[in-house]
Amino acid sequence: MKVSLRQIEGPWTAGFVLDKQMLSSVYLGEDREGRPRFDHTRTDVGEALFQLKHRGDKSQAEPLARALRNFILPRLGAVGFIVPMPPSRVRAWQPLSLVARELALQMRVPVFERLLLKSPLPCPLTDYPTREERMQALVNAFSLHDEVRNQGQWNALLIDDVVDSGATMEAASLMLRKYRKVNHLYVAALTWT
Repeated sequence: MKVSLRQIEGPWTAGFVLDKQMLSSVYLGEDREGRPRFDHTRTDVGEALFQLKHRGDKSQAEPLARALRNFILPRLGAVGFIVPMPPSRVRAWQPLSLVARELALQMRVPVFERLLLKSPLPCPLTDYPTREERMQALVNAFSLHDEVRNQGQWNALLIDDVVDSGATMEAASLMLRKYRKVNHLYVAALTWT
């Protein structure tokens, strides 16, 4: 899988994104029902993520996890456990959780899917007038649940599927930094928009 790695800055020790989500998107007009149609050209990572999330192709979890392991993990310190970003919508199965579990298997580390939880925001982010108010609303949406039973501290890897402005990754990281069992916090995302 071809990638175009990008470093991201934030309240974490180190962070990287594998690739852009899309290379181009051309408007083709409307279909018979009046819905817009597009011809999308995605990156390898973007296409694998699209197939996983929107076409239900669970076989894409393994190559996405392998790309994280091969291209991002060598740039980080040792990772003790993985935390997937909590989902924004309820699904029968969570695509990012599949990638996190596959990566955990490849690395032989635990994954904690309920350590970081996110409740819905009371109103859309656009209703908050300042960046600080938007960030505080996002931080308040996250909660920690002590899933790590062993005592001590470990380096944690927070993974997400798509990074846009980075606000959600930043808010989740600020919450994880409060967890007494996290030493260094690393972040990795599959794509950026």
